[in-house]
Amino acid sequence: MTALALGLCWLAVLFDGLDMFVYGSVLPHMLAEKALGITPDRAGDLGSYATFGMLVGALAAGTVADRVGRKKLMVVCVTLFSLASALCAVSGSVAVFGLGRTLAGVGLGGLLPTAISMVSDYAPRGRAALVIGLLMTAHHAGGILSAYVALWVVEPLGWRAAFWVCVAPLLFVPVLAKFLPESLSFLVAKGRTEEARALAGRFEVDLPAVEEKKAAGDRWNALAGLFRGGEWSQTLLYWLASFGGLLLVYGVATWLPTLMRGEGYELGSALTFVVLFNLGGIVGMLIAGRAADRFGAPRISSLWFALTAAGVFLLSVHMPLGVTFAVVFLTGVFLNSAQVMIYATVSIRSAPDSRATAVGWTSGMGRFGAVFGPWLGGQLLAAGNGDWGFTAFAIAGLSSMVFIGVAALRGARRTSPSDTPQGLATAH
Repeated sequence: MTALALGLCWLAVLFDGLDMFVYGSVLPHMLAEKALGITPDRAGDLGSYATFGMLVGALAAGTVADRVGRKKLMVVCVTLFSLASALCAVSGSVAVFGLGRTLAGVGLGGLLPTAISMVSDYAPRGRAALVIGLLMTAHHAGGILSAYVALWVVEPLGWRAAFWVCVAPLLFVPVLAKFLPESLSFLVAKGRTEEARALAGRFEVDLPAVEEKKAAGDRWNALAGLFRGGEWSQTLLYWLASFGGLLLVYGVATWLPTLMRGEGYELGSALTFVVLFNLGGIVGMLIAGRAADRFGAPRISSLWFALTAAGVFLLSVHMPLGVTFAVVFLTGVFLNSAQVMIYATVSIRSAPDSRATAVGWTSGMGRFGAVFGPWLGGQLLAAGNGDWGFTAFAIAGLSSMVFIGVAALRGARRTSPSDTPQGLATAH
């Protein structure tokens, strides 16, 4: 029965990935048609609106889920980003389109951490990391689907049709509401122990222990602890590494097809790059944890960012198509999992009582990079410096390599390597 909870959450995250990546996939069409009067700098702003919405959604998700439950929040998030896509489809101005992308971002940002928490509750004992890894493949599968939507739908029907496709998850909402079980952790926290015990028995999983809620003062003390003594420099290094990593992830996700067209590739090839990039992301998610267990998360994160920077920079060079395909795939492998390894590093090297705070704030600070990345790409294109787009993103990768490498060398507090999977839960 665990497969039911995982399958429903996987489909929800698939739609999340489709909605997140579809803008980048249809952007070349919109720029070519000057749809809604969009220029490259405005296009970058619009890309940042969605990631800003994701920041808001991710920050609000925990509080809202504690009040209404994770199941209801997932239903609301899928409904929100689906309706927001409808707003984009009917928009007659950049302002309305931007509002749609912002609202979609709120739904997208709230869904992923909630789905991760949900599948963690229903994962078999000792398999939480594997189940989370499988769930994360759905996000990249959605990116692959977005490329095919652009190839098969936009050409004959126009860019608005792609956003109408993203409204289709509304049909999934009743299925989610009827068959997805409520979070066991939420039920236990609300004192609905008998209901939680019945669900745990039905799904053949363990009942989670009741977690003691920290008071507001305790949370602020945990945050202040990240800056006491010599920890402030370590904390800032992690934050800077996360900023550069998510700048790179979302900058490339938004601008890859457009930048590749600017390098002289046909639109079909440019969208194939999106497919390969996300296939690489799926492979990377499956191998990153094992590599980190063997060689250490800080070392893998730093190496992965170096390889990512090299791959992104090579994309600015017009190579034979087959070689370019290989470079895009490998860049996807390293880029997406490099960011995950930052969270794993923070998790491993934080004290148990401050681990959740350290990982959460590292992820939150990185979200500002996610907002900045799409904007940066737009500004470079608007200034006629599109060739510098890949170089700028490569520099972001190198900076994250340096920051996470220096942080690792400074020798933060160590905990058991078995804590590595905890970092995977906050990916993206």
